[in-house]
Amino acid sequence: MPLPPQTPFAEELKANAKRLSRRGCGLLAADESTGTIGKRFAPINVENNEENRRLYRQLLFTTEGLNEHISGVILFEETLYQKDDNGKRFVELLQDQGIIPGIKVDKGVAFLGGAQEGETSTQGLDGLADRCKKYYEEGARFAKWRAVLKIDASTGCPTELSIRENAYGLARYASICQWNGLVPIVEPEVLMDGTHTMEEAAFHTERAIATCYKALAENNVLLEGTLLKPNMVRQGTDNSAPYTEEQIAALTVRTLQRTVPPAVPGIMFLSGGMSEEEATVALNQLNVESLDTPRPWSLSFSYGRALQASVLKAWQGKAENVNKAKAILLVRAKANGKAQLGQYDGFAANPEAAASLHVKNYSY
Repeated sequence: MPLPPQTPFAEELKANAKRLSRRGCGLLAADESTGTIGKRFAPINVENNEENRRLYRQLLFTTEGLNEHISGVILFEETLYQKDDNGKRFVELLQDQGIIPGIKVDKGVAFLGGAQEGETSTQGLDGLADRCKKYYEEGARFAKWRAVLKIDASTGCPTELSIRENAYGLARYASICQWNGLVPIVEPEVLMDGTHTMEEAAFHTERAIATCYKALAENNVLLEGTLLKPNMVRQGTDNSAPYTEEQIAALTVRTLQRTVPPAVPGIMFLSGGMSEEEATVALNQLNVESLDTPRPWSLSFSYGRALQASVLKAWQGKAENVNKAKAILLVRAKANGKAQLGQYDGFAANPEAAASLHVKNYSY
């Protein structure tokens, strides 16, 4: 049997995946769609138009010192082409700081026929190669594609069909990205919604991730040039049983040890609706020395709401609040950078950061 062909971008992919996974840093997920950012703007009475979206993303990307804690930023397509007040492209602004620009490439989810009610598959494979080639030319060097799985013991979710279909979609996306120079972030998110226990969450997360890596292998994806973006293993939001951050960390790491090859350089957790502070504390617990078990990957973050919620509240769409909002972003980025090293001591804790960010059936 002949060896499968290898993407000509192999060495570049491996180098960029390693840069994105560097210790003490993580990803800022600023890839909210036009509709989703509108939901973020509504509570602060900011009109959802292109100029306000540009001003907000400019605030994020011009925060001095952000590159000390953020290795990459995931952009929405509109943002990829936008410029700052001085006419400089956001992509170049990030590159000049040593921050790698990335791009959300999926087209959202649709009902998965033949599966249970509420189960979906992610759309966007049609034309993806052409889009990835264009994004690479514009300066993007990594991509994100989100698959969504739900747990519901009463209906048997997630079904095998849902897990297999989403894993295969992630694998095809990953292959297409790599053949066009983009490091793919593989994101099989098991939602927090429901009454499931932590052990049930661990079981189904294992199923999802294991199936993904089988599909990635079958599609000859270069693992050293990928990143994984999973959920942490947590009980359902409607399950009121007590739990500890130590339990979350132990089950999460056990799940990863059973499913993720050590060739993968970085695992960048999603926040999944946790509060800003809870997401930071949970990440820190995954990296503390007292969790005495092998962790061959960089365990880091790819947070959106958990980095931006307090920033938006401080900004309020007003120019006079920009510096205040930047300062808050830098504090949260630093907190998560410290958590990636297992060194977070709670310096960023406050009542605002403790507010839950969970949204049922969350979509970007």
